[in-house]
Amino acid sequence: MNALKHLIDKANRIVFLGGAGLSTESGIPDFRSSDGVFKAVKAYGVPPETLLSIDFFEDYPEIFYDYYKKYLIYPDAKPNKAHKALAKLEAQGKLNAVVTQNIDGLHQAAGSKHVCELHGSVYRNHCTKCRRFYSLDQIMAMQGVPTCECGGIIKPDVVLYGEGLDNSVVVDAIKSIREADTMIVGGTSLNVYPAAGLIDYFRGDNLIVINLSPTPRDREATICVHEKIGEALSFILD
Repeated sequence: MNALKHLIDKANRIVFLGGAGLSTESGIPDFRSSDGVFKAVKAYGVPPETLLSIDFFEDYPEIFYDYYKKYLIYPDAKPNKAHKALAKLEAQGKLNAVVTQNIDGLHQAAGSKHVCELHGSVYRNHCTKCRRFYSLDQIMAMQGVPTCECGGIIKPDVVLYGEGLDNSVVVDAIKSIREADTMIVGGTSLNVYPAAGLIDYFRGDNLIVINLSPTPRDREATICVHEKIGEALSFILD
């Protein structure tokens, strides 16, 4: 942990790549976990990857939204130590960007300004027909499938299985990673692509991996910390 603190202290352009591990520390379960898969299969007969696919959304919007509202929306979740530490590093001028696979908006809630949301956000929703914007509160207040005044179905601005990532977000993330002298990867198993492949664009001095379990990139890292991401990042600033 002291070695980690030393690397962060001497860094000038940090980029952070994070995953579900940050959200779980705020009480948001990982739908990809064994428990999440079990619940989905038990309740709906199919795994989350099927429920959260663009084909399933188009064919069975009622079931999609029943699952989505029950298992992916946590409006009462609050930023944890990790989110707050990253926002503080950005405010200090040391962290240039947060690249996240999460869709919960907790980085922004903690105060982070430059956030690349690879998989979108539950707080943005648009009509598939006229593109009118709807807030999370608006779609949560609608019964059944949220429908626009024009009659179109409202879709969350979340990247579903079978959809491509937003090119402008990916370009921004790659640029931030290429310009960084230090990259912190935290709260992610690095098994979800294409997000995990973004590490290949890093050309800086130090790659730091913080995750409870080993990842495929541990051997490439300058240092690995097998601790909760919130504990590790708050230690840096303390």
